[in-house]
Amino acid sequence: MIRLKALSITAALSFCLTLSACRSPYVETSILNHTGGTARLVEVDYPGGSFGTQQIAEGATYHYHFKILENSGPVKITYTGKDGKPHSATGPVLDEGQQGNLTITIDANGRVAWLPQLNPAK
Repeated sequence: MIRLKALSITAALSFCLTLSACRSPYVETSILNHTGGTARLVEVDYPGGSFGTQQIAEGATYHYHFKILENSGPVKITYTGKDGKPHSATGPVLDEGQQGNLTITIDANGRVAWLPQLNPAK
Protein backbone atom coordinates (compact mmCIF):
# COMPACT_ATOMS: atom_id res chain seq x y z
CA MET A 1 0.00 0.00 0.00
CA ILE A 2 2.78 2.42 0.95
CA ARG A 3 4.73 1.40 -2.12
CA LEU A 4 1.72 2.09 -4.39
CA LYS A 5 1.21 5.51 -2.78
CA ALA A 6 4.90 6.42 -3.28
CA LEU A 7 4.71 5.29 -6.90
CA SER A 8 1.59 7.42 -7.47
CA ILE A 9 3.25 10.50 -5.97
CA THR A 10 6.38 9.97 -8.10
CA ALA A 11 4.28 9.61 -11.25
CA ALA A 12 2.30 12.78 -10.46
CA LEU A 13 5.47 14.78 -9.82
CA SER A 14 7.04 13.52 -13.06
CA PHE A 15 3.92 14.49 -14.99
CA CYS A 16 3.95 18.03 -13.51
CA LEU A 17 7.64 18.50 -14.29
CA THR A 18 7.10 17.29 -17.83
CA LEU A 19 4.29 19.79 -18.40
CA SER A 20 6.30 22.73 -17.10
CA ALA A 21 9.43 21.76 -19.07
CA CYS A 22 7.61 21.49 -22.41
CA ARG A 23 6.77 25.17 -22.70
CA SER A 24 9.09 26.87 -25.13
CA PRO A 25 9.79 30.60 -24.68
CA TYR A 26 8.48 32.75 -27.51
CA VAL A 27 7.84 36.39 -28.35
CA GLU A 28 4.26 37.32 -29.26
CA THR A 29 4.54 40.14 -31.80
CA SER A 30 1.90 42.62 -32.99
CA ILE A 31 2.50 45.04 -35.87
CA LEU A 32 0.05 47.96 -35.89
CA ASN A 33 -0.35 49.94 -39.10
CA HIS A 34 -1.15 53.64 -38.63
CA THR A 35 0.44 54.85 -41.87
CA GLY A 36 -2.72 56.17 -43.47
CA GLY A 37 -2.59 53.46 -46.13
CA THR A 38 -1.72 49.83 -46.71
CA ALA A 39 1.79 48.77 -45.65
CA ARG A 40 3.14 46.25 -48.16
CA LEU A 41 5.93 43.69 -48.15
CA VAL A 42 6.33 43.83 -44.39
CA GLU A 43 9.30 41.86 -43.04
CA VAL A 44 10.64 41.53 -39.51
CA ASP A 45 14.13 40.12 -38.93
CA TYR A 46 15.13 38.83 -35.50
CA PRO A 47 18.11 36.81 -34.21
CA GLY A 48 17.96 33.50 -36.05
CA GLY A 49 14.97 34.12 -38.30
CA SER A 50 12.43 36.35 -39.96
CA PHE A 51 8.73 36.56 -40.77
CA GLY A 52 6.54 38.76 -42.88
CA THR A 53 3.32 39.36 -44.70
CA GLN A 54 2.33 40.75 -48.09
CA GLN A 55 0.31 43.61 -46.59
CA ILE A 56 -1.28 45.10 -43.50
CA ALA A 57 -4.31 47.34 -44.09
CA GLU A 58 -4.53 50.78 -42.46
CA GLY A 59 -5.67 50.39 -38.85
CA ALA A 60 -5.11 46.62 -38.88
CA THR A 61 -2.84 44.57 -36.66
CA TYR A 62 -0.75 41.60 -37.78
CA HIS A 63 0.08 38.99 -35.12
CA TYR A 64 2.94 36.49 -35.14
CA HIS A 65 4.94 34.62 -32.50
CA PHE A 66 8.50 33.41 -32.78
CA LYS A 67 11.30 31.88 -30.78
CA ILE A 68 14.68 33.62 -30.61
CA LEU A 69 16.93 30.92 -32.01
CA GLU A 70 20.44 32.23 -31.62
CA ASN A 71 22.41 34.44 -29.25
CA SER A 72 21.25 38.04 -29.40
CA GLY A 73 20.80 40.86 -31.84
CA PRO A 74 18.49 43.67 -32.87
CA VAL A 75 15.05 43.20 -34.34
CA LYS A 76 14.46 45.07 -37.62
CA ILE A 77 11.41 45.91 -39.70
CA THR A 78 11.21 46.83 -43.38
CA TYR A 79 8.08 47.67 -45.34
CA THR A 80 6.85 49.60 -48.35
CA GLY A 81 4.73 52.58 -47.38
CA LYS A 82 1.68 54.05 -49.10
CA ASP A 83 4.08 56.32 -51.01
CA GLY A 84 5.67 53.23 -52.61
CA LYS A 85 9.00 53.91 -50.88
CA PRO A 86 10.80 51.39 -48.67
CA HIS A 87 11.07 52.15 -44.95
CA SER A 88 13.17 50.39 -42.34
CA ALA A 89 13.92 50.70 -38.65
CA THR A 90 16.00 48.89 -36.07
CA GLY A 91 14.48 48.10 -32.70
CA PRO A 92 15.60 46.62 -29.40
CA VAL A 93 18.18 43.90 -28.96
CA LEU A 94 16.62 40.50 -28.29
CA ASP A 95 18.39 37.74 -26.37
CA GLU A 96 18.02 33.99 -26.82
CA GLY A 97 15.43 32.61 -24.42
CA GLN A 98 13.54 35.87 -23.89
CA GLN A 99 9.77 35.69 -23.91
CA GLY A 100 6.86 38.09 -23.72
CA ASN A 101 5.27 40.67 -26.01
CA LEU A 102 6.66 43.02 -28.63
CA THR A 103 4.44 45.67 -30.20
CA ILE A 104 5.65 47.45 -33.33
CA THR A 105 3.68 50.50 -34.49
CA ILE A 106 4.36 52.15 -37.84
CA ASP A 107 3.02 55.67 -38.42
CA ALA A 108 2.24 58.01 -41.31
CA ASN A 109 5.63 59.76 -41.07
CA GLY A 110 7.60 56.53 -41.50
CA ARG A 111 8.46 56.37 -37.80
CA VAL A 112 8.42 53.07 -35.94
CA ALA A 113 7.63 52.76 -32.24
CA TRP A 114 8.82 49.67 -30.37
CA LEU A 115 7.17 48.51 -27.16
CA PRO A 116 9.01 45.45 -25.79
CA GLN A 117 7.54 43.77 -22.72
CA LEU A 118 9.96 40.88 -22.46
CA ASN A 119 11.15 38.73 -19.59
CA PRO A 120 14.89 38.10 -19.41
CA ALA A 121 16.27 34.82 -20.64
CA LYS A 122 16.44 32.13 -17.97
